[in-house]
Amino acid sequence: MNHEHFPLSLLLAIIPLMVVGCQHEQPWATGNDHRPTGVRTIGMLESLDPRFNELIAPDARVEKLAQGFAWSEGPIWIKDGGYLLFSDVISNTVFKWKEGEGISEFLKPSGYTGKVPRGGEPGSNGLTVDSQGRLTLCEHGDRRIARLEKDGHKTTLADRFEGKRFNSPNDLVYKSNGDLYFTDPPYGLEAREKDPKKEIPFQGVYRLKPNGELTLLTDQLTFPNGLAFSPDEKTLYVAVSDPAKAVWMAYDVKPDGAIANGRVFFDATDWVKTRPGLPDGMKVDKDGNLFATGPGGVHVFAPGGRHLGTINTGEKTANCNWGGDGSVLYITANHFLCRIQTKTKGLGF
Repeated sequence: MNHEHFPLSLLLAIIPLMVVGCQHEQPWATGNDHRPTGVRTIGMLESLDPRFNELIAPDARVEKLAQGFAWSEGPIWIKDGGYLLFSDVISNTVFKWKEGEGISEFLKPSGYTGKVPRGGEPGSNGLTVDSQGRLTLCEHGDRRIARLEKDGHKTTLADRFEGKRFNSPNDLVYKSNGDLYFTDPPYGLEAREKDPKKEIPFQGVYRLKPNGELTLLTDQLTFPNGLAFSPDEKTLYVAVSDPAKAVWMAYDVKPDGAIANGRVFFDATDWVKTRPGLPDGMKVDKDGNLFATGPGGVHVFAPGGRHLGTINTGEKTANCNWGGDGSVLYITANHFLCRIQTKTKGLGF
């Protein structure tokens, strides 16, 4: 599709963003050329502990791979094919990036298939793959968790809790036994927590078993967002993107898959005053270090909670994930897709 020729329905969907004032200020992506322009690197490294330099070389740089997205999110490396997929939540598109080929559209619509034009953040957000390599999506507009089958059709894995529609599933992670954990804040609703279409009175964290059994794990977080497991799967980390209490939580994972002993892993509330962004998507490396997007970029924490340093992108940074041989960290930062070479590797590589 050539974005320079906007259909009327698309224009009607974009106009409400300007009217209500979307939290992501960057303009709509125009045209199909997403090649980076200008300076090809952004940001800087901020080392606070010698262990940070053991994870990322001091001379490593954040490289711009593509630009011109409205709000980039949810990167996932597809090993069978050697390419990256990521969401542009506002443009309702999953994009594909491959070395030597650049950007192409992979899936559109990605998260909203309705016929009524709407604003806000309608597309897919978090992306992952299951044990069979099938893409699993958090779909804001359709308010569901869906799986893209090999033949191209989608299967709804979950869209309701106790008969009520989800708010807008945001991020997700599979446990090794096939259980899917996901968060359900209101960001995909046009009026967010005040939207009249909101059916569930809280923002939950859920577990979905392969047999379809859905369990509410907690309803006590204001805006649950990104989540990740420790390498031994005994700890679940959950980001809370609440500017009044911008924290990363940690929970013990019980043998039955439930969570307990919730505690603040790190409190970044003071950073919100001076740095762009909020706690968002995160990933864990092979040694349990947490690479967590938040105010100012990607923050690196040791398993014990020590802040080792920051990949400061200078942008609102939504998510990150490992790719390539497992040592390359791909970063979705506002209207950019970026990467940085690390000295560690992500889980599963």
